[in-house]
Amino acid sequence: MFAKPFRVKSNTVIKGSDRRKLKANISAAFPALSADELSELFPNKEELNIVKIYTHKGDAVTLYVLHKNPLFFEVEKQLYPTVYVLWRYPALLSALRTWPPVLQKLIGGADLMLPGVVVPSSGLLDVKQGECCAVTLVNNRAPVAVGTAAVSSAEMQRLGMKGRGICVLHTYMDNLWAFGDKSGLPSLPYTESEVQVVNSEECEAEDIVEKEEVKRCVEEEQSTNETVADVACIEELSLAEEEENKGEKVNEEEEKEEQRTSQATMDALLLQCFLHALKSKVKKSELPLLTSTFLRNHIFSCCPSGKQLDIKKSSYKKLSKFLQAMQQQHNLVQIKELTKGVESIVQVDWKNPVLRSFNVPKETDVEATPAQDGGEGESLYHPPEITTLYSVSARLEPLFLDANRRKGAILQSAEVRSIVTEYVKKNELVYENNKNYVTINPTLCDCLLEKSEYQEIEFLKWDDLFSRTLAGMQQCYQVVFPGHPPIIKKGHIEPIDISVASRGSNKKVTLIKNLEVYGLDPAAVATALQHRAQASTVLQPIPGAKDKVLVQIQGSQIHQVGNLLLDHYQIPRKYIQGLDKAPKAGKKK
Repeated sequence: MFAKPFRVKSNTVIKGSDRRKLKANISAAFPALSADELSELFPNKEELNIVKIYTHKGDAVTLYVLHKNPLFFEVEKQLYPTVYVLWRYPALLSALRTWPPVLQKLIGGADLMLPGVVVPSSGLLDVKQGECCAVTLVNNRAPVAVGTAAVSSAEMQRLGMKGRGICVLHTYMDNLWAFGDKSGLPSLPYTESEVQVVNSEECEAEDIVEKEEVKRCVEEEQSTNETVADVACIEELSLAEEEENKGEKVNEEEEKEEQRTSQATMDALLLQCFLHALKSKVKKSELPLLTSTFLRNHIFSCCPSGKQLDIKKSSYKKLSKFLQAMQQQHNLVQIKELTKGVESIVQVDWKNPVLRSFNVPKETDVEATPAQDGGEGESLYHPPEITTLYSVSARLEPLFLDANRRKGAILQSAEVRSIVTEYVKKNELVYENNKNYVTINPTLCDCLLEKSEYQEIEFLKWDDLFSRTLAGMQQCYQVVFPGHPPIIKKGHIEPIDISVASRGSNKKVTLIKNLEVYGLDPAAVATALQHRAQASTVLQPIPGAKDKVLVQIQGSQIHQVGNLLLDHYQIPRKYIQGLDKAPKAGKKK
């Protein structure tokens, strides 16, 4: 899960009530932790942070961080300890043991396969399917990975120790570990009973290794004055390589089979959403419909709850290839390139047997219900959540280094204030005679002041300090559409632009641009305006803007457009440009 870098969405200090709730949840999830141990993990007077991140696959994960070290992470309301916690309490989870060379495979993102598991003479610990487990090495009790059991321990034995053992979520030396202080793997000895098990396993290893290999190891031991224990270690590594090779072959076969299964599952989900969208979302009045709009507003909204549609994980890889297949194999739709480089659905065969025989899933019937409040006939629309973000610039990077934020790091304004405040307190820059002012040190001088101000300004007010910091950063914005991963872009978000232009014979037309930025379907907006204003509408491509179209409605209709966007679609006024150009109502005589 953390084999590749992740993106931090927010970093906030936890409230007292949330801290108590977290401790209660951890105590319930991990009863082996005593009350004293829990208090040691989360001291009441120490600052605890909640960090929300998105993994490279788009999974939302919550981290609980103390002293910059992630202690627990939460995925789909399930808590898991990190290796930093397990090194302090190694007996917290049931553990499966493996050979040291296997660790590199786990760090690379592989799961622990059963051929790589070392079975003690006393047998495997009792593990249930889906239970949170740890992975340790034969020569060290300190856990190196955390995950969930793919099958129960009884099933592992029944399968002859073949197949997947633990679905690994987090490992030593992955990006979650690197988010902390990057401390090295400690050397923790096993208990006396566990040592006896290890010794018996090493004896078994000596029987498996060929005699010539043992003889070679002994000769090396004599020539380099190695101890007998060192020879046993060499034998152990040799055996581990054999086990690893077996594990790799099984792993490759498992991965190929898993990929085929995953693609077939995603193909089925894509087809289901496609048929559902055609049957209950798309209307004849919307055609021609941009394929990008069809995907964003119709197909994604038909995805069942609890599932995530990702076309890249299907066998088609692209929406265009899927739609071409639906056109050629079933003749369900007709696709045409009405403007260069932009494809649209121009026709749908609603009488097609494939579409008529499709039953809309019950769990998404509510989603398929048309909006009643607006009466516009299109599907229920939810405005996106838009957040202003700031990117660390090269000039301001020294100010953020203590917080481990380098050039290009994306932060919210609250995070910027928190980091700047922590920097000032850490360097004791609060002016003693007046707490409202901050003393300017060389770093703040280089980062925030102009050259002409170097000799003039010695102190700054807190508000001025924050405003200068934000002004020196590159502004970004994040758009989150319901049910979809966040989209982050640099610069300012483009507002919906409304303007009035003159056409031939001095006729007025109203133009609306940038509807797609806010997830609005231009065709649906045009249809709604046509009904409201009783005027004709036209969709026109915008030169140089890919997948963007202009809505043109006859007459000066700024009032109608504004009412539709503000009241029906709930777009905030600050994201609409041109409302002030509406003609004022004349006085009644």
